[in-house]
Amino acid sequence: MYQFSWKQVVIFLLSIVLLSSCAERVPVGMGVTGKQGMVVTAHPEASRIGLMILKKGGNAMDAAVAVEFALAVCYPAAGNIAGGGFWVTRTSAGKVYTLDYREKAPMAASRDMFLGPDGEVARGLSSETILAAGVPGTVDGMLKAHEKFGSLPWNSVIQPAIDMARNGFRITKAQAISLNSIQTTILERNTTKPAFVNDSTWSEGDLLIQTDLANTLERIRDFRRDGFYAGQTAQYIVDQMKESGGLITLEDLAKYESVWREPIEGDYRNYHFYSMAPPSSGGVALKQLLGILSNWDVASMGHNTVESVHYMVEAEKRVYADRAEYLGDPAFTEIPVDKLTEPRYLIKRADEIQKERATPSDSVFYGKIVLKESLETTHYSIADQWGNAVSATTTLNGGYGCKIVVKGGGFFLNNEMDDFSSKPGSPNLYGLIGNEANAIAPEKRMLSCMTPTIITKDHKLFMVVGSPGGSTIITSVFQTVLNVIDHGMTMQQAVSAKRFHHQWLPDIIQYEPEAIDTVSVMRLTSMGQHLKKTGKIGRVDAILIWPNGTMEGGADPRGDDTAKGY
Repeated sequence: MYQFSWKQVVIFLLSIVLLSSCAERVPVGMGVTGKQGMVVTAHPEASRIGLMILKKGGNAMDAAVAVEFALAVCYPAAGNIAGGGFWVTRTSAGKVYTLDYREKAPMAASRDMFLGPDGEVARGLSSETILAAGVPGTVDGMLKAHEKFGSLPWNSVIQPAIDMARNGFRITKAQAISLNSIQTTILERNTTKPAFVNDSTWSEGDLLIQTDLANTLERIRDFRRDGFYAGQTAQYIVDQMKESGGLITLEDLAKYESVWREPIEGDYRNYHFYSMAPPSSGGVALKQLLGILSNWDVASMGHNTVESVHYMVEAEKRVYADRAEYLGDPAFTEIPVDKLTEPRYLIKRADEIQKERATPSDSVFYGKIVLKESLETTHYSIADQWGNAVSATTTLNGGYGCKIVVKGGGFFLNNEMDDFSSKPGSPNLYGLIGNEANAIAPEKRMLSCMTPTIITKDHKLFMVVGSPGGSTIITSVFQTVLNVIDHGMTMQQAVSAKRFHHQWLPDIIQYEPEAIDTVSVMRLTSMGQHLKKTGKIGRVDAILIWPNGTMEGGADPRGDDTAKGY
């Protein structure tokens, strides 16, 4: 038998210690890491710009503003200056602020504006025409955020986006495919050829130069709010409305204001979370889902097993039913947030769930309480060396909004009006049902599923998370949170894990290939669940802070999403 020398034994034991130390520091499946800062966005160019701002000494909020404008250039399918969104930010002092820069209905909007002569919803009117455009909120939101939190000069955070628009950037393979798919539609809906139309088909690596957009961004740089909501750009928007039959006026633009709101917050296991309040439904829904699931030991169920899928889906059915009935713009309707999220109510909803049998959606109703989103959204998560963090979700609604480019301005208009209930009880672009609380009204903000979220543990930053995906946003964030907290995944593992989704109506569990194995599908079907394999669900971009202070970026492999840290 071979005899080991004492030196070999010592070296072997030291190797075990070193390997154990490394394993604790860098778990298997870990994403991009950094100690000083982390930026995770939907596009490598936006992530590059965000990291550049952090390295210049900017805080997470400076980087977030720079990323928002960068996405308007390099990710035109969802990044925008003529859309809107929601910001959740946590300062190094532990204070959380949430900003609502959601679009609003124009003053000329009316409750039945998308109904035909027969009183039914006119197909495409709320999503494929300029009538679908709400009054944009992004620019005002970024100005307010920078005024409150910015540490670098305004010019320095917007200039990288201007340079990229003027000099161009190389499009990705996925972007080439996407742009080629909408060439005909863009030409049909615009009277001039915008920068997004190529003389031949787009190819990976082609340079996309947007001179009109660069000029618009320079006006915003130089004149701030008046560079968009007044002056030349505002006139371009109104001229486009007149040409294409839209409703937005100079007065609509002048009156728009983003709003600071109190966050939705709550506890799950030993963690505290902060998310967005209405008119986003995301925070309320996430709090309900986590509250219902807290009644069971999710970790022991296992990831995407028959048991865990069943309980999660049954909770989702009930939460989306509540969403349809109660949620809307708090300026227009009384929203019983406290009652929808109180523990007794959530325990009652949990008690409705049968262990071995699905509840058909037509038997699931909104909870009885006593009263007193495209898949082409985008999300970014940012954290800096001081402990500041931003979780932000922004959108045009459908991919490239209504696909009408403001002539002279160089940017797409949104189609967010589709997020209203065109006719209470009728589904929108994503099949979501809404009732009177989300009916159209002048200057009202449409309901959203956006769920930008920040989670802390022991009063320290733990996770920054969010996703695009229309109606699947809430469930994508929900699953990602459970993946980390209950299933012990790294951030990258949690983001990459296969997903499923249920939104009450239609009564179908949509699931990604390999999300649920064949045997589990058969078992769930026997329990009364209805399943349908679908394409990609969500594109989560998130950051996890490990106990030693290392930041791990989780960039969703479903897109061009990129994490960059240092």
